Amino acid sequence: MCGIALVAGAGADRTRFQVMLDSLAPRGEVTETWCGPGVLAGTRRLPIVARERAVQPWRSADGRWLLCFNGEIFNQHQLRAELGSLGVELRGGGDTEVVLEAFRVWGPDAVRRFRGEYAFVIAEPATGWVYVARDPLGVKPLYWSRQGGCLHLASEVKALVQLGVPVSEVPPGYHGWASGTSDPALAAHCDLSRLGADEPMVTDPREAARMVRATLADSIRVRVDTDLTVGVILSGGLDSALTLLHVRQLHPDCVAFTVGAPGSEDLAYARRLTADLGVPHEVIELRPRDLDRSAIREAVRICELSEYGDIINAAVSVPLFRRVRECGVKVVLTGDGSDELFGGYSMYHQADPGTARRLFLHKIANLCRTELQRVDRASMGSGVEARVPFLDPALVSLAMRIPIELKLRDGQEKWIVREAFAEMLPGYIRTRPKNPMSHSAGLHERIRLYKPLFARWHRAFGYDLREPVRRDFSTVLTRCDHDLDRAVRDGAARTDYTAAEHTRDLLGAIRRNLTPVRA
Repeated sequence: MCGIALVAGAGADRTRFQVMLDSLAPRGEVTETWCGPGVLAGTRRLPIVARERAVQPWRSADGRWLLCFNGEIFNQHQLRAELGSLGVELRGGGDTEVVLEAFRVWGPDAVRRFRGEYAFVIAEPATGWVYVARDPLGVKPLYWSRQGGCLHLASEVKALVQLGVPVSEVPPGYHGWASGTSDPALAAHCDLSRLGADEPMVTDPREAARMVRATLADSIRVRVDTDLTVGVILSGGLDSALTLLHVRQLHPDCVAFTVGAPGSEDLAYARRLTADLGVPHEVIELRPRDLDRSAIREAVRICELSEYGDIINAAVSVPLFRRVRECGVKVVLTGDGSDELFGGYSMYHQADPGTARRLFLHKIANLCRTELQRVDRASMGSGVEARVPFLDPALVSLAMRIPIELKLRDGQEKWIVREAFAEMLPGYIRTRPKNPMSHSAGLHERIRLYKPLFARWHRAFGYDLREPVRRDFSTVLTRCDHDLDRAVRDGAARTDYTAAEHTRDLLGAIRRNLTPVRA
């Protein structure tokens, strides 16, 4: 896990490269670089796998290729065995080495063999050619810009804003070639819109429940294959509780982390569950007054987000992950993605079956710039690797084969998940309604006081070179009377809230902040 910075081109500037690398410092503990004619490459590495041996940029034995790799390959042991059977000599560089050796054997097709959360760059210094790839869901980020006859690649937008030119993204599930003189020519190695499309729908509730149980358990199993302590971000809700229940069974060296206001429901449910399980529990109590102007501005700087709701949640996530790292935990699992897959948002209740699949796919395709971006920046901003088992492509594919009637049933969201784990879940978790992050005990309303400043801060950091702050998609969809096609068109326009809307929202937040809260 690391932050990547790479410049390819004859005019590569070492000073600018160093600024790029310095801006990624929080993502890792170790700075590692390789500088040669036409290619400057470096990482800020957070050692997780093969901690002493997987030095980056990792170079092939013949010196032809070098790799900057961010993420984890969860099927590295199987790939290592397969490569060994083909006569490939491996040097003990963990999944970093596996990525490069797989590329050398299978070329760009190797990416289709990887099961993981990753973004990487492979350069051929002698020619200046660069190969880039990103995981199917976009769990790990990768951006690029061209300036001064050079291609610049980095894990975060903030590493590229110094160039003063537009910043583009390597889309989730895409890969391709570029050079110092050419933009990336990208193609899909995994088409999100087709996940599950070629397999039959799973309409039997018992079969759907069985498949959800098996697929989620396997997804969590591969993500706890580490000798390090594993943390679980526990909200006290369904998804994070399920994650903790599995982690406790599969990796007993675990600890739960919960953020919330004193006296909030989240803390009460989380404390009850961890006590019942006997799991160590770290609680980060936030009072509304803790979320002041400087704290929220810092969340904007760290997380680079472009929708208001994500920024509000980021302001709570940043101190959470800061505490995770203070506790010495480097790897955590989260429950993110389940709402998008299994109907956890109110917008799904308004969708007819014909529109539901398209709405699910739209939300999933945009996770890379909303929920997943928040998780990546907030966690890596404190040097913590967050893994998201609900977004394993196998589980996403399965979720797309389950009809909405099994996701929303008897007035309950995520019905099939509750049914699948009915015997595993305590009753107080299974029946708990969804409580969106930061809404309890005044935290959400406190942050909304600063909402009119989000776009200004976003521009001040130069992040509009990637995209401006815009309305939340849920708001756009409601304004469009839940007409998805119209909402997608309106959302693409990237319009911000008007001054009148901001004023109305601010007045509402002021009124609610005047109401006494438990703090």
